[in-house]
Amino acid sequence: MSYTRVNYDDVEPVGDAMHFMRDPLECSNLGVTIVECDPGWTGKEHDHSGQDQEEVYVLVEGAATVDVAGESVELNAGDAIRIDPAAPRQIHNGEEKSLFVLVGAP
Repeated sequence: MSYTRVNYDDVEPVGDAMHFMRDPLECSNLGVTIVECDPGWTGKEHDHSGQDQEEVYVLVEGAATVDVAGESVELNAGDAIRIDPAAPRQIHNGEEKSLFVLVGAP
């Protein structure tokens, strides 16, 4: 088969929000995560310098702030942000639910 189809609702969330799709989709060079953020949810601060993986966060619904290397970047639905591998990053959700699609690759 030349494709893999998965619904993120069928992937058990980690940290009550993050649906890691890489393995279920059988990706070998690309990471995809769907993040359903409840009001006030905060993600784990992290970077990807060890994997040399840049990421793009696309906010599909809601409003949120992403702290990147000490700078707070406010996002609204439709906004996307690319983050360098070594930059520390952390999502802080706003007062309503939001939905992100996160994509990463070396």
